Amino acid sequence: MASVAREAAPEVSLKLETPAQADSDSENSTADSAGADSAGEVQKNAFGDSFRNYEDSARQDVVKLTYTTMHTNQTVDWVQRQREEWLKLDKGEFTVMEMITLLDNLIDASDPDNDLPNSIHDFQTAERIRKMWPDHDWFHLVGLLHDMGKVLALPEMAKDKVLEQWSVVGDTFPVGCAPSPDCVFGLESFAGNPDLEHPVYSTPNGIYEPGCGITNLMMSWGHDEYMYWVLKKNGCTIPEEGLQMIRFHSFYPWHDKRAFTQFEAPEDAEMMRWVKEFNQFDLYSKGDELPDVEAVKPYYISLLEKYNVSGALRW
Repeated sequence: MASVAREAAPEVSLKLETPAQADSDSENSTADSAGADSAGEVQKNAFGDSFRNYEDSARQDVVKLTYTTMHTNQTVDWVQRQREEWLKLDKGEFTVMEMITLLDNLIDASDPDNDLPNSIHDFQTAERIRKMWPDHDWFHLVGLLHDMGKVLALPEMAKDKVLEQWSVVGDTFPVGCAPSPDCVFGLESFAGNPDLEHPVYSTPNGIYEPGCGITNLMMSWGHDEYMYWVLKKNGCTIPEEGLQMIRFHSFYPWHDKRAFTQFEAPEDAEMMRWVKEFNQFDLYSKGDELPDVEAVKPYYISLLEKYNVSGALRW
């Protein structure tokens, strides 16, 4: 694997404190995924429903099918094969803006909150972060990039290796250990997964040691893990806190429901705080007005240059 020269990361403040905290401590509270943002305001999704409704959403049938298929097929063997296939980054060279354009063709089949093209959501998230964290431009860029790994499901990039959405989108979970009942649609959605019959993979700790650290878990394969490594291997200089937001933003069973905590290392507490700070923008921006993409695009192009991911990247 060829190494990539990394530029020194710009100096940034990594203290997790929202700019509005001086005015109100509530602005720094954790968002509630059931429907209240960091200020306690009840939020509604694009359909006027509560967020993350997996009981009777407007998209219930397609969402449930996506998760059931995911939980049946995401095995240790599957994830190992996808990591070997995709982390070579040998599928072509594309710019970030080219990939955003491709995401005009993707509607996330796991999302009960939105049926807009994913490119729109990326700008919604970035612009909401930009409003709340004006002095942390790397955080704005995380918002733009966080879902870009979903190009795995698009033949324009993946060609004959294109993946079905059950292996690209949705909440993630570690493979190699027993699933948690806190995963979306519960343990019954894993009933057909062959790893449940494995003498090690079916146990609570599985192949891992308690306290091994969240970053040492082998996560179900999807856009989060893929985009993390695309950025790392292409020399992105976003702070590691930002890259971990991308890597674990879909790990809702851990950062929202507090499952799999037996694997946490001490440093994971701070990482989780950053992931949860990001997720309120990711989740609640789905009900926002559509941004003027052409008007804001030059700003994000300047950030791509600043954090060393302008030009063609390996995918």
